[in-house]
Amino acid sequence: MLLKAQSVTKSFGPVKVLKDVSLQINDGDSIGLIGVNGAGKSTFLRILLGEIRPDTGEITRNTSKIGYLPQFAESSSEVTVREVLGRPYGHVERIRHRMFEIEQKMAAGGDIDWNAAAEEYSRLESELNSSAADDESKIVAAIGKVGLPADVMDRTMDALSGGERTKVMLTRVLVQAEECDLLILDEPTSHLDIGTVEFLEDFLLKSGCALVVISHDRYFLDKIVTRVSEISFGKTREYKGNYSDFITKKAIDLDRMEKEYRRYSSQKRTQEGIAEEMHKDMWFSAVHKTREKLISKMDAKEKPEEEMSITVRIQTAQKSGKNVITARNLSVDLGGRTIIKDVELDIMRGEKIGIFGANGEGKSTLVKALIGEIPSKGDLWIAPGAKIGYYSQNHEGLDLRLTAEEQILQAIGTDRRAEARGMLARLLLRGDEVDRPISTLSGGQRARVALAMLLLKETNLLVLDEPTNYLDIPSRHAVESALNEYGGTLITVTHDRYFLDSVCTSTIEVKDGQISRSAGTYSERKGVKNIREIVMDADEYRVLAPFKNWVIGRKYNKGERVLVTPAELESFQWAIDQEKMKRTGGSQRKKVTVSKDENKQ
Repeated sequence: MLLKAQSVTKSFGPVKVLKDVSLQINDGDSIGLIGVNGAGKSTFLRILLGEIRPDTGEITRNTSKIGYLPQFAESSSEVTVREVLGRPYGHVERIRHRMFEIEQKMAAGGDIDWNAAAEEYSRLESELNSSAADDESKIVAAIGKVGLPADVMDRTMDALSGGERTKVMLTRVLVQAEECDLLILDEPTSHLDIGTVEFLEDFLLKSGCALVVISHDRYFLDKIVTRVSEISFGKTREYKGNYSDFITKKAIDLDRMEKEYRRYSSQKRTQEGIAEEMHKDMWFSAVHKTREKLISKMDAKEKPEEEMSITVRIQTAQKSGKNVITARNLSVDLGGRTIIKDVELDIMRGEKIGIFGANGEGKSTLVKALIGEIPSKGDLWIAPGAKIGYYSQNHEGLDLRLTAEEQILQAIGTDRRAEARGMLARLLLRGDEVDRPISTLSGGQRARVALAMLLLKETNLLVLDEPTNYLDIPSRHAVESALNEYGGTLITVTHDRYFLDSVCTSTIEVKDGQISRSAGTYSERKGVKNIREIVMDADEYRVLAPFKNWVIGRKYNKGERVLVTPAELESFQWAIDQEKMKRTGGSQRKKVTVSKDENKQ
């Protein structure tokens, strides 16, 4: 056991964020920590790390080798990239920290073993000199893996773009992982392009570290985690498996709890009615009190708390023509260089197109050019009947000085306050969130205000730039459902692979200034039709006698170690029964490929 939190509570003023939260992290665990925005996930992580103290509850830590990726990257004018990558849990940093402790003890004097302290300090100094160069080379290699140039090391964090800062923080995880027992990652895929996310997935699977991950990226959770802990209404509930397993099991769990509560309520009402009748018929007797005692001893069942969900209804305007956008030899030049070139594209009515690609490749530039937001060269035709709704990932259409209510009223008229509040409430914006300046709202709250502005319009062509950024998982599901029902044409830029699979009927990859289009979902484009990769806990077996697994067509030699997941057990069962292989008691995480249809069964 690496770390354990038991019955943790935490309040900020009158608001009780965590009421009864528990989590045990063991070697090899890969845990997804999920919950709606504001559920207290990041607060709980800070408690696990010791950054803040719980009000009540017990925290047990059996390791200090913990790597941490915070939700928001540093952006300081005083801190260089090199300094960020060296702290707080890097190998060199730990040596320096121990040397500082010895210096403090020696300066304070007192009862210490001076010879032992001097000997340890000298050894650490020698180790520091030899490790610094090794760490520098590791850091430079890690920076290259996430797509940053080596000369970024001496730049200050505030001089980097948001995406570059995120990659620096990601590099810190890569550097720390070799020395860590546990990695705690808060929204590690935010602002990362698909290629970098897929690199991160493979790295984490091979790292050997236990993982605790907060993420709204459902594809990422499906591939990485083998256990899900949900924080809901201040309490935790755990489920084995990945995110898809969690969805299925939670639905079953809630259905069972609802049935148990209804049965308990019905039985209690019946017994209370009997007790009341007994009291009326035999008012002179105390027999009804015996019945009341039995009622008080009934195993009480709590009514499952209902989670609020956003309500999204997208209005569709009258249909445009069959051809919505036609581009021929389209190119865009910005800042003296060509961003997009030689675009040949026909977009037809009702199509739902997902655009993806690495950061900086020009995805946003492409969609802005297609709807005439920025100048372009070549031929561009947009249907005269096209009524365009545009959603910017930076929420450029919002006036940050206004409140959410004022922003809506500005669009629909100042005399429609009740309607404005009703729309914001459907997007779970209530109370002071409606009356505060938009500049003070969280990223998720701003996204919902921008979404509200989009829903006010009747459109037949929606152009969305990163529509799921900052939204929690339930909100993403609501937006996806609305877009699936939308009767118009959709063009969306996204790094969300789950979104690309669930909404889009074709995809466009932007790379090296050019586009390539494919019919079907992202998974189908990658050649994994009806197949998905997931991570499972695998038991370790030792081969006692040579054999061949005819299902997968592979031979195994005596002494070989084999990892077997529950999905693969059937094909190895005969070898286990024949004592050709035997469990060692060890276990690890392993990536396996399963049929989506098979996984639903």
